[in-house]
Parts: sequence; structure tokens; C-alpha cells
Amino acid sequence: MTPDPHRDQPVLQAGKPLAEAKGAVILLHGRGASAEDILGLGDAFEHPGLAYLAPGAAGHSWYPYSFLAPFEKNEPWLSSALKKIAATVEHVMEVGIPREKIVIAGFSQGACLATEFTARHGVGLGGLIAFTGGLIGPPETKFSYPGSLAQMPAFLGTGDPDPHVPWERVEESAAVLRSLGAGVTLRRYPGLPHTISQNEIDEAKKLIAAVIR
Repeated sequence: MTPDPHRDQPVLQAGKPLAEAKGAVILLHGRGASAEDILGLGDAFEHPGLAYLAPGAAGHSWYPYSFLAPFEKNEPWLSSALKKIAATVEHVMEVGIPREKIVIAGFSQGACLATEFTARHGVGLGGLIAFTGGLIGPPETKFSYPGSLAQMPAFLGTGDPDPHVPWERVEESAAVLRSLGAGVTLRRYPGLPHTISQNEIDEAKKLIAAVIR
């Protein structure tokens, strides 16, 4: 097993070319899906001035076990996934888009990864959009992160009950992000299947419009 399985996976792009974009949204797909799948969210967000980038996971999965499994069971995939996001952020910045104009968004496994990355490395980022996801770690995890998210907007939405992501972890994740200074909007949708609702899309559009004008 390579220590960095996601490193050489391609990053797909849609929307404006980076050199012409007002900002960028990095999209993280769920387990069993693909970068091509998640790029379709760019059309739903309806913001013509943005670049959308979607890194792909090796084998269509960012890590092999549940996000509630012990950390060591999901290594080295989890660390590799976090490094892939960091490299994508750095690439966007190298082209000239400032960190505060970059939003990280994901669904399901991608939402968990987006939330964890933001808690660990989100200082200065423009925003977080997590469709059905939360911070990564087993139930007894004591979440503690350095740095401050300094009023960074974050949207967390999920159905309840969800077969993969317990509401309690999403609620806990929102509280942790708030403790780091983020301005969190949390939405619970009773009976919503494991998918993204139109209301969640609308919330995401509001966040993006506020961050990237």
C-alpha cells in the first residue's frame, strides 16, 4: 500500500478558468461516486464567476471504513485525502485566487472530509458546505483543533435519521466549529434520504454568494 494513495489522482475542473474566476469551490465526492459526479453541483450553485475543482479519490473512496471508525483503520487514506485537499487549495492560490475566496464543499464521505479539513486547516478559508457529514473520529473522540476560523461561514445540513451519518455527530461538529469561531448554519431535515435537498442547495448558494461577490 502506497503511503499517499490519492496523490496522483486527477483534479477535474469546470466553470470559469482559474485565471479568470472570482473565486473557487473545491468539491469532494462521496464513497462510490466520482469527481465527475460532484462537479454537477457547480451547475446547481448557479454562480457564473466561479471555478469548480473536484479531486478524485483512488478507488472512488477517500477512506475504507466509516468516519466513526478508529483513526488508524482509515490510514493512510485519510491523511492522503487531507493532503490532496491541501494541495488543491495551494494550486488555486498559486493561480491568484486568495484563500478567503475558496469554499470547500462535499457530500457524505466528502462532507466528512471537508469538515475535518476545515477544522484542521481552515484558517483563512472562505467557507465550508457539508451536505450530510461531520468531523471524523470514533464516538469517544475529544475534538480539539488549533487556530481560529474567525467568523468563517459554514453550512451543515443532513437528513435524520441518516444510515451513515448520525445527527448527533453533525450537531457535535457544528458546536466544535462554532467554538473555533465559525458562523455556522445547521439544518436538520427529518426523513430526508441520503441525498442533497433543494433547501440545502439554496443554503449553499447563499453562503457562496456572500463569500464570493
